[in-house]
Amino acid sequence: MSVLLAIALLSSAPAARADQSVGVTADARSIQPGELVVLTMIAQEEVESVSLRALGRESAGFKVEPRTWRALVGIDLDVAPGRYPVSIDARAGPRVTHTTYELAVGAKHFPTRQLQVDEAFVNPPASMKERIDREASQLARVWTGSLTARLWSGPFLLPVSGRAVSVFGTRSVFNGQPRSPHGGADFMSPSGTSIKAPNAGRVVLARNFYYSGNTIVIDHGLGLYSMLAHLSAFDVREGELVGAGGVVGRVGSTGRVTGPHLHWAVRANGARVDPLALLALLGVK
Repeated sequence: MSVLLAIALLSSAPAARADQSVGVTADARSIQPGELVVLTMIAQEEVESVSLRALGRESAGFKVEPRTWRALVGIDLDVAPGRYPVSIDARAGPRVTHTTYELAVGAKHFPTRQLQVDEAFVNPPASMKERIDREASQLARVWTGSLTARLWSGPFLLPVSGRAVSVFGTRSVFNGQPRSPHGGADFMSPSGTSIKAPNAGRVVLARNFYYSGNTIVIDHGLGLYSMLAHLSAFDVREGELVGAGGVVGRVGSTGRVTGPHLHWAVRANGARVDPLALLALLGVK
C-alpha cells in the first residue's frame, strides 16, 4: 500500500538551509485516477503551517506530531496519466522551506455498467432543467467552501454494514445512453436502515435533489467531504455538527436508483476519490 516517492528538494526561501529540508513519504493503494494519497512530511524543525499544491488543487496540511504533518491529495477521475509536480511550503515564522517532488500517475481502466431506470431520470422533462441546473450549482459551491480546520479524528467508518456492490469510476449507461461515471460506492441495504456519519464534521447540505434524491453532505474539514445519497429520511439538519458513527439518516430509494441502497461519495479538495481508498488509508485497521 505504501508508495515511497522520489523527492527533489528545492530551496526557494533566502533564509532556508539544506539541513532545514522536509522529508516526504506518500501512502496510497495506487497512484491512479480516483485514488487518495496521504502525504507525510517531516521537517527538521517545528513549523507553523504546511500547504501544498498538487494536480492544480490547493491542500492544507495538519499536524500529527511536533515536526510531522500530513496532507490529503485526491487524484480526480479525469486526471490523465503522467508526471505531476507537487509543491510543498513549510512555514516557520518569516522563513518558508520549499520542497517539490513528483507524482507519477498511472493509467486506469474503468468498467462499464448497463442500468435501466425511469426514463425521466435519463432524459428529464424540460420543466426540470432549471431545478437540475440549480442543484448542480449548489453542489459546486459546497465543494469549494470547506472549513479550514480539521474536524475529523480517529479512523473513518463504513456508514452502513456490508460491502460495496459497485465499482467506483464505472462508466454508467442508463437505458442505453452513456452518462457521467459513477463517483462513489454503493451499499445494498434495506430501506430504513440507519446511516452513520463516516467521521466527525459539519452537515453542509441536507435536502432533496433530482438525481441523488434525499442527500446529505458532511464537511470533515480541510477540503474532505462525504456525500450520502438516496436516503428515505434525514436525522440531521444543515449546520449541525455530527460525530463519527452518529446516525444522520436512513437508507432509501429516492432519486435515480434501481432499488434501496446507500450511495457514498468522497471529495478531497474537489477531486472525486473512491471511498474505499479513504477507508484503506484512514479507516479502521
